[in-house]
Order: sequence, then structure tokens, then C-alpha cells
Amino acid sequence: MSKVTLPDGKVLEIQDGLTIGQVAEKIGARLARDAVAGKINSQAVDLNTPVKTDISLAIITANSPEGLEIIRHSCAHIMAEAICSIWPKAQLVYGPTVEDGFYYDIDLDEPIRPEDFEKIEKKMTEIAEKKLPFIRRELSREEAIKHVAGNKYKIDNISRAQGDTISFYSHGQGFEDLCRGPHIPSTDRVGSFKVMSVAGAYWHGDPTQKMLQRIYGTAWRNKKELEEYLHMLEEAKKRDHRVIGKQLDLFSFHEEGPGFAFFHPKGMVIWNQITDFWRSIHNKYDYQEIKTPIILNQELWKLSGHWENYKENMYFTTVDEVEYAIKPMNCPGGCLVYRNKKHSYREFPMRVAELGLVHRHEASGVMHGLVRVRQFTQDDAHIFCVPDQIEGEIVNVINLVFEIYSAFGFNDIHIELSTKPEKHIGSDEIWDVSTTALKNALETKKIEYQINEGDGAFYGPKIDFHISDCLKRTWQLGTIQLDFSMPQRFGLVYTDKDNTEKTPVMIHRAILGSFERFIGILIEHYGGNFPLWLAPEQMRVLTISEKTNDYAQKLHRMLKAEGFRCDIDVSNEKIGAKIVRAHNERIPYMLVVGPKEAETQSVSVRIRGSKESNSLETGQFIAAAKEKIESKTQDLVI
Repeated sequence: MSKVTLPDGKVLEIQDGLTIGQVAEKIGARLARDAVAGKINSQAVDLNTPVKTDISLAIITANSPEGLEIIRHSCAHIMAEAICSIWPKAQLVYGPTVEDGFYYDIDLDEPIRPEDFEKIEKKMTEIAEKKLPFIRRELSREEAIKHVAGNKYKIDNISRAQGDTISFYSHGQGFEDLCRGPHIPSTDRVGSFKVMSVAGAYWHGDPTQKMLQRIYGTAWRNKKELEEYLHMLEEAKKRDHRVIGKQLDLFSFHEEGPGFAFFHPKGMVIWNQITDFWRSIHNKYDYQEIKTPIILNQELWKLSGHWENYKENMYFTTVDEVEYAIKPMNCPGGCLVYRNKKHSYREFPMRVAELGLVHRHEASGVMHGLVRVRQFTQDDAHIFCVPDQIEGEIVNVINLVFEIYSAFGFNDIHIELSTKPEKHIGSDEIWDVSTTALKNALETKKIEYQINEGDGAFYGPKIDFHISDCLKRTWQLGTIQLDFSMPQRFGLVYTDKDNTEKTPVMIHRAILGSFERFIGILIEHYGGNFPLWLAPEQMRVLTISEKTNDYAQKLHRMLKAEGFRCDIDVSNEKIGAKIVRAHNERIPYMLVVGPKEAETQSVSVRIRGSKESNSLETGQFIAAAKEKIESKTQDLVI
């Protein structure tokens, strides 16, 4: 008999040799029905894995993120078999899961085109309906190499695999591939799927190697989830920040500077509004702002560790025969500012913020509008404090994060805490103190969070903030990281109460991350329909006829004097055409003026996206609009 300890602490005694699936049946019929795999002592395994000794066990269900990833991994195998059955000369390279789906790299001289996707899906459906079991086979490394003899891709994969045992998975009679697993019990558990796209990909990303075909697919638990995902993709296309950015004349990219964004006047309005808001909040939370140089010599980057660990992502130049680097991060410059004078414990906590322009090399194939660029402005801050101030400072940063995100309408926030990795610096004691401080801060705020064991940076634990946009896509924005390395590398010290010199704790934190990326996210989240406080043009005065041009001009001047970003349209076009143009340009308020409005000193307010108009006295409208801007509400109704 073996003892099985469940996540809730309950212990089951079972007969040796029962599989994980059979144990799930003993726990409950519903759990067994939903199960796709299990975890023995935190190691994911197939449901047909036998229990031979005492273990801790968790059942992975299709409803969990882990379960969905296993479904997608299994679907990748089904797609690979379908492709190989249609194109027998296809050679499989590898097929991992990715966000929202999976892909398989295929070596095939005949191109696979989008018009082929339907027949691939048809073959996949046939395979799924056969209810073929996924079967695992383990071989020694030597046996595995013999088994795949002549296939350079599989031999390469085996050479890169860890451990002495290599596993293969098959389903049915004719398909097998090298795979770590686990997989769903049988092909009929694969849910609903779709082949999405095909792209070129070099083997190991090496342009000297042969170009492969990368076939992307997606899989979901059921048809409803798949349809919701496909609908979200259609909505995302409509909201593509690159398209809207061009339509609204916000920014552009040019061949003369790939990956470097050019912000136009309207885009700069958004940028400056975010910057002003960012500065006001940081002033409220007692931050001091600094500015450090973009180019610093190589000795600094060697001292910081970037030269050794980040060199391939950096740009370089030579000045007076000395090697310099364009900064990829702001931290070393912040350390030099701190080191410029002596410090006492009485100055702590010291909060220093910077909107720092950084440059990082990105491959041309991964750049994507504003969300993946080579030059960006990062809203960094570095907090210097003593160990017993860590928890209070983390609470302070969390408050700041939530206040900033809520102003942009981001209230669905997922938080992850990453702990000490296997390779790390600093004593176990300081890691325990720091990790406990982060946990306590989150629990003080009564915030739910996920722990990523061993996923912290080598220099300290961290908290990451993920926001969800209107399409329920998640974006990692903010981060809080404790750092034991850089203060030591730079010899940063302070004089403590006992008159001895000690090394301060350094907290790195960013809230928005890259300003460029954040603006790209905002454009898609709002679909270009910015709230009043962010809109490049907040309102436009529209005349019904030239008879009211004088009143319209007077109103326009008044609104601009009140600080509004306001334009005027006194063209000879019909009012309907003026309204359509303003709607297309996403203007929040269209102020229609005719003889009646001129006589009563009022405006007829038409709100973006609405066909209704509301007549207001001019002063009343101004007061209401100012309140909207001050409160940073997303709502335009007045």
C-alpha cells in the first residue's frame, strides 16, 4: 500500500500500481472527468502513470492554466501528425506551446499556405475522433539517438535534452515524436482547435541555417472558448495601435530608424499628459526626480555587470578612443548619483525617480509598433532604505501602482511574487527577510497573489503586476525588485545609528514600464477613444452655417482660454459631414452651434459615439468638462 497526500493535506491509502487517473476516480467522479494529468511531488506526469511509493499528488484539470497548456501541447502533436499525413516528406523539428496556442516547426520544401489550413483541421478532427491514447516510451540517451538515426533535428533535440532518459510520445499506429510530456489521456480530449497562421523561422534562430515553416495553432477547452478567442482577435485587429496611430496621426516609424518611434504633435499631447500625471503622483509620494546621461563608458557597465551579461543587447560608440555604451537601463546612473555624496540613515527612505531614455537591441523580426521598440523611456525609480523599511516601502509602491493604473481604467490586476532562484547572491537570511517583507506587504494590502517559486532575479525577489485590457489580454507592466548586488558592486554605503558604514537595500521599481509600450496598450485598450483628460483634441466647435461663425469663434477662444484642447470647424460643409469627421477622429465632444445657441450663449453637446445631443449653458458645460478632466473619469456623459 502507498500513501497519497493531497493538496488539502488529506492522505489516501491506495494499492500499489494504481494510476494517477484511478486515484482521481477515488477522489471524485467529477475530478476524474476533468483530469488531464497529475503532479507527483510537483512533477507533472500523465494520468496513466502508476503510483509505486508514498507521494504528494495534485490532479491537473482541463479548467486550470496548466491543464489548458497540456491540451495545447497535445494538440500540437495532433496537428503535426495531420501535416505529416498530408505531406509525407515533412520533417518535424519541434513544437512547443506559446501564449494562447502552440506551433510546430516543419522542414518541408513544398510551402504550406493558408488555403491548406482547412484540410489540416479536417485531418486533425479525424485523429481526435478516433480517441487514440497518448503513450509514453522512455529510452536511454544512446537508444534514443539510434532510434532517430538519420534525423538531424531529433538528434539535435536529444543532445540538448537534460537527463539520461529520453521520452517519446505516440498516438495511434503511425505517429511518434520526441517529447517531455505530459499529454492528455487520448486525442478526443483535445477540445476545440484552429490552425491560425504560417511563418518562416530559422532553425535555432540562426539565419545561416535553412528556413523552416512555422505553423501556428490554437486550442481551447470547448467551442465557446475558441469562438470567444477568435472574436477577441477580430476586435484586436480593429484596435491595432499601429493602424489607429496612423489614422489619428499620433506616431510613425521610418526606414531611417527601425524600431525608433517618431511621435507627432497629437501623440505628444498624450505623452505629456501621462508625464504630467506621473510627475504629480510621484510628487505626492515624495519622490525626487533625476536625469542621467544616455551614454556612459564601458567601465561603468563592467562594474554593473551589464557588460558581461547584457552586452549583446546594447549599442556602443567610441569617444576619444574610449569605449562607451548607450544605456540599456537606468540603474547604474542612479547609483552614481547616490554615490556622489555621503548619506545617513536619517535620509532613508530615499526615493529617486527617472524618466530615463534607454536603448536595447531587438531583432528586426520581433519589433512590433510601439510595444516592441529599440528606444524607449522607462519610468524607473530606485528606493534606498534599511531592511526594516522594506515592507513599508513596498506597501507605498503598491498604493502608487494602484492609483496610477486606476486613472487609466485598469482595475483588473494580477500580481505575482517570485522567490529565490537556485543561482543567487546574498545570504539566505537577507533573502528570507526580503521575501517575507514582500509577502507581508501584499497581505497587509489584502491582495491575492501567485507565488513563482525560484523565479526571482539572481539579485533579489520581485513582485510583478499584470493588467488586463478591455479584451481580457494580459500585459506585464509594473515590477518591484529588491537588489543586493548593485549596491555592493558600486560600494554604496550609509552611516548607521551606531556610526558604522552599511550597505543600503536598493529597490528597483517601474510602474508603466516603457512609455512607448504603454501608449500602444492604451490605444488598443481605448480603441483610440481616449478619455477626456488624455484626448489630443478634447472638443471641437462645429457651426451649422456661417451665420454663427462669430459666436463659434468667440466660444472657441473662450474654451482655449479655459485650458481645453479645442479646435473649430467653420467650413462650408453641411453639419452632418462635420459631425462624421469629428466622430472618425474620435473627438470626445462635438459642440454644435446655430442661431439658437448664439442667442442663448449655449452649446449643443454631442458625445463621441452617440447620436443624441444635449443643450447646455456654456458655463455649465465648462464646469462639467473640467470635473471630468480633474477626476480622470472614463465617462463622457454630462
